[in-house]
Formats: sequence, C-alpha cells, structure tokens
Amino acid sequence: MCLTRTCNEAGKPKDMAARTLLRKLDQRGLITLPPPIRGANNAFRNRSTHSARQALLDLDVSPRLIRSPLSALQPITIEQATSPSEVERFRSLLQHYHYLGYCGAVGENLKYLAYSVDHEPLAALLFGASAWRVSSRDRWIGWSDEQHSRHLSRIANNSRFLIPAYVQVPHLASHLLARVSRRISHDWTEKYGHPIHLLETFVERGRFSGTCYRAANWQCVGETTGRTRNSTKHRASAPVKTVWLYPLHRHAQRMLVA
Repeated sequence: MCLTRTCNEAGKPKDMAARTLLRKLDQRGLITLPPPIRGANNAFRNRSTHSARQALLDLDVSPRLIRSPLSALQPITIEQATSPSEVERFRSLLQHYHYLGYCGAVGENLKYLAYSVDHEPLAALLFGASAWRVSSRDRWIGWSDEQHSRHLSRIANNSRFLIPAYVQVPHLASHLLARVSRRISHDWTEKYGHPIHLLETFVERGRFSGTCYRAANWQCVGETTGRTRNSTKHRASAPVKTVWLYPLHRHAQRMLVA
C-alpha cells in the first residue's frame, strides 16, 4: 500500500522527490548508493550554447521578429508541454533565452507553452513547488508552523516566465498570466489530485520591475533577504528579489490557514 508521504494526492508515487532525497543523503554520507547503471538521460542538461541553438533550429523555433498588437495574434492558445516534442521545445526555449537557463524541474510542476494563431511559440511558463520559507509571504498568509506544513503544497511558484526578446507584443505578458491563473488550479488538480490556492513569484530587484505582474493584479508583499536554505552564517548569497503573490480564490488566505 502506498503511504501518503510517498504518493501525491492523485495516488501517484513521488518518484523524483524520492530519488532527489536519496542523492542528498548519499552526498552527506548518511547512506551509500550503488553506482548508477547508466548516466542521466537528459540531452539538454549542461548543453553548450551552440547545441542549444541547434536544438531550437531542429524544433523549428528559430527566432523571427514578432512585432504586432496582441489582437493580431489571437486566438492565442496555451498548452501544457507534455509530449516529448513539446517538452524539448519548452526546455530549449528556456535554456537558450532565459537568463537563468533551465536544468529541469523536480517535484510537482506544470509547463505551459503559448502559441499565436499561426502556432508560433510566444512564451514559456513554468510553475513548480513553492519556496519553503518566505517571511513576507508567510506574514501575508498569517501561518502558524502547523498550518505552513499542512498547506505549503497549495502554493505554486512561477519560477520561469519567458517571452523571448524577438517577441515584441505589448500586454502579452499580463494577458498570459491572467489566462494561466484561470486554469492552473484545475490543471494541477487533474495532474496531482489537489488544487492550488495561491501563486507566488520572485522578481530580481535591479534586473526587472515586475510590471507585467502588477498589470495582471499580482500583489507585491515585500522582498527576500538574499539568503537561501543553503546560506551560512546568515549572509546573503543570492540576489534580493521582490515577492509577488496572486490569490486564486477570494478566500485564499482563509483557506491556507484552515
């Protein structure tokens, strides 16, 4: 029988989470894993810029300047990247055009691709597990430790949002955020067996202003400290980021402290 801690709420085993935990225990010397039978089958991890560019060309994602009003691209479709070809397109776009790159997602996540009426890829959005501790977010919710532990899975983090520089369409970003926010809880429930009540994202201060999130009615609730869970001696080890939240239900705060 599958225990709650080893399965998601859809009854599916948390395979990748278990593998990640085992690797961490091995790295810390707490257990000893046998040598891998074969190397990781991830053709895009650590791929060179030249190889990533070639992958984009192979997938027919070569850049063409798209400069038009939003209405000229309608109807825009937003699809989950689930098939091998869609996942490769998603991965290639982020790895080649996003400043943080992309090395894959671990844990519960949804990958979205947005296409124009001519089926040209316009954007890629990744939502995954929420951050463990964010003081401004946790104050906004009003969590106790027990509520935090029980409801953290009801928050999804928009960890990647890419509109390539060659796509120059006013209001596209806020339009896509609004569209995804209306469907993501349903999509999450379909895949993982539980809804999402709140979206979060972190916008690097000095690099971006968060205009598209503000235009899509997200709320800026504070800033990160610049410390990660791996930081030592309470020193900042990462860029300071503004924290943006989007409740998916008018009673989201109440639901997260229930």
